[in-house]
Amino acid sequence: MIRRLLISLTLALAAGQASAADTLRCGSQLVSVGDRSSEVLQKCGEPVSRDLLGYKRSANRREEFQVEEWTYGPNGGMYQYLRFEGNRLKQITSKRGN
Repeated sequence: MIRRLLISLTLALAAGQASAADTLRCGSQLVSVGDRSSEVLQKCGEPVSRDLLGYKRSANRREEFQVEEWTYGPNGGMYQYLRFEGNRLKQITSKRGN
């Protein structure tokens, strides 16, 4: 019984940490996965760099959309990388700079 409780708590903590990567604080504002690039630009300002990674086809293969990565930072030694697919924020990752 105690073991089951410990496993449940561990899974809950892991899920909470995974969802933390779904948002990014820009000053007093938050950006989230799913936000438009214009919203992110308004809340976070101009990124340090914008890299075109290429193009991706939609699931039905009828359209292509641009894939970009924006870099913000360093903020406290951390860089934030925002991946956009078709002008929608799809992924937020962070990495400590050198």
